[in-house]
Amino acid sequence: MKAVRIKVNGVVQGVGFRPFVYRIAHEHGVTGWVRNTSGNVEIEVEGKKRAVDSFVAALRSEAPPLARIDHIDVASCPPQGYTGFEIRESLSAAGEYQLVSPDIATCSDCRREIFEAKDRRRRYPFTNCTNCGPRFTIIDDIPYDRANTTMRKFRMCKLCQREYDDPLNRRFHAQPNACQVCGPRLSLVDNKGNPVACDDSLAASAQLLHDGKILAIRGLGGFQLACDATDVKVVKLLRKRKRRPSKPFALMFTSIEEIEKHCLVSKKEKELLRSPEAPIVLLKWKHKESNVAPAVADRLNYLGAMLPYTPLHHLLMSDAGIPLVMTSGNFSEEPIAKDNDEALRRLGGIADYFLLHDRDIYARYDDSVCIVEREPQTVRRARGYAPYPIKLGFDSMQILACGAELKNTFCLTKGRHAFISQHIGDMENAETLEHYENTVELYKQLFRIEPEAITYDMHPEYLATKYAHRVGESSDLRMVPVQHHHAHIVSCMADNAVAGPVIGVAFDGTGYGADGAIWGGEFLVAELGRFDRVGHLEYIPLLGGEAAIKKPYRMALGYIWSLLGEDTPLDGLPLNKLGSSELGLLKQQLKRGLNCPSTSSAGRLFDAASAITGVCTEISYEAQAAIELEMVAEGERRSRSVKPYPFDIAEQDGLRVVKLEKLIAAIAKDVRGGVPTSRISLKFHRTMAQMVREICLSISKDTGIKVVALSGGVFQNRLLMRLVVESLETDGFKVLTHRDVPCNDGGISLGQAVIANFVLSG
Repeated sequence: MKAVRIKVNGVVQGVGFRPFVYRIAHEHGVTGWVRNTSGNVEIEVEGKKRAVDSFVAALRSEAPPLARIDHIDVASCPPQGYTGFEIRESLSAAGEYQLVSPDIATCSDCRREIFEAKDRRRRYPFTNCTNCGPRFTIIDDIPYDRANTTMRKFRMCKLCQREYDDPLNRRFHAQPNACQVCGPRLSLVDNKGNPVACDDSLAASAQLLHDGKILAIRGLGGFQLACDATDVKVVKLLRKRKRRPSKPFALMFTSIEEIEKHCLVSKKEKELLRSPEAPIVLLKWKHKESNVAPAVADRLNYLGAMLPYTPLHHLLMSDAGIPLVMTSGNFSEEPIAKDNDEALRRLGGIADYFLLHDRDIYARYDDSVCIVEREPQTVRRARGYAPYPIKLGFDSMQILACGAELKNTFCLTKGRHAFISQHIGDMENAETLEHYENTVELYKQLFRIEPEAITYDMHPEYLATKYAHRVGESSDLRMVPVQHHHAHIVSCMADNAVAGPVIGVAFDGTGYGADGAIWGGEFLVAELGRFDRVGHLEYIPLLGGEAAIKKPYRMALGYIWSLLGEDTPLDGLPLNKLGSSELGLLKQQLKRGLNCPSTSSAGRLFDAASAITGVCTEISYEAQAAIELEMVAEGERRSRSVKPYPFDIAEQDGLRVVKLEKLIAAIAKDVRGGVPTSRISLKFHRTMAQMVREICLSISKDTGIKVVALSGGVFQNRLLMRLVVESLETDGFKVLTHRDVPCNDGGISLGQAVIANFVLSG
């Protein structure tokens, strides 16, 4: 006989792990018990040695598909003479924490039930089981039991309770388990909150969408705004009401086959769309074959596509039978609305009707966004991914990393786990700050974290930085400022489990530099706890500060006048269309240096190139000018005859500086000469890749480092990323790119947390 006590750590609660243990215990003929605790799943089994050994082996090899096992500890213990195997009540232990599963897309069994004519859950929009459904959005504490979720107000009927209590049923201890009789329900109201008379809220909603109406739909982590994606008029109306003039909308399709009518979809993209995470995936748009309204993603070559991921979405999409815009339920830059009354108040001026339900949402949760190049890469990390942690290669302190200003996330570390929050958004208003603060408290509660230190971006005006100072100074926490671009590179290193040193290429729009300038085109030699800046793009005046970001033509003038001379004629350039009075004022502003901070930003260089070519001179969303410049290169991207523009590399104060005069002059010459914009764009992209290659070769020659980490929002540019990676790999470099963590500022908090750990530990 043999008896063992087993502790299983990882995502092993809310994923059907205990019934799985119960089943394999019976299959292998062992006795004992299993229970959830606040920190793990505990198991005690006894039986013949061979049976116990095979049971332990099966724990890992046959685990449920949604379980993520970090490690299994097995220790011998005295036999107790158990006569059977039971599932015991959960045990709460002070200070312990358990990993919480993200919300998971509807499984195939539940999809079958909601469409099966004789099933008792036919057309029930809140159907779920231990293999799918809400998790993170409904939990307010651990262990993950119904009493600790927003489902506690719904008392299960006899049939649901029988499923919940049966260890061999796939709904055993499925905490959101419910049906038409006992669970959450839908209601349809107009934008004043008045009920709409109908027999079936979903069918009525589908008809309203066909009639050209805009619906606010309460989903997993908040409201979404939906309309007919093929109706140009209603898409433009949604843009006007939502105050989102150009930024692309995400779409929901009924199936992969429907998506393929509109987009090119690779095998890996199909796998990602169908995965339990079910993110939005950016796919190549087949413009000529698609009837999706161009206004959905004007001037872009990609559509953000997703499949239904809740029973409500499956049923609505089936009833509607058309592609739907499915975008966040908010005004631009505000947090997503989650409560019914809140949504009616905030979205009443956008939506014509509201599809509501009475299952409360505890945590706001946007859709995740991914791309697939060689492998999937996360652009926005939220539903399906957060709050699952990033594994660290060291034992960390308990640290709160506050993140950046745009695309904010925060990060809490404990042990070997880094818990990166779901996408919070741009920290530009009080509503987002409140959402941020509430979510910090939720993560601290769920994962039993009491920070010993707080780390933040060096930029003094970021709301996240001000929050860090307020919290840190009021609680005597150790405080660690972190340089923005160092955080970018370390985030990439941690995402790839690499300790360094590496050559870091950090290209983005804005980051507060150690010299007080605005950095953004940086070459670093980086380790986890320190960095040296060894190169950068040439400093250029940011003509008008923030105004130059919103109006790229100002950036273009800053490059032309500062590099080619203030008397450089604008004849033959789109910039010549600007009024003489404005040009005169801007020239005076530049001469006097009024609100013209220096920047080395690669993002601003992309903006300037876009404006000089006339692709985009003013923007309504972040990186619009650079995105549209990338899009116009599409027709030339396979042309091998397109060579890079010239540029110089000089040494200044011990740094490699990329001098840009020849580049700007050559772009202007091509524009005046009538060279197609697509060709100019491709030449520019190849120039940027060549800059990276030459600087990295120079740094490698001096340091011997052959690993390059690429980070920063500019590397969301798929064309640039492809050119840079191919070029560096040809030269023998190992290239690190982001995978589970965004390369944009959504990954900054992870880098901050890792750096702070190493700074504080010396």
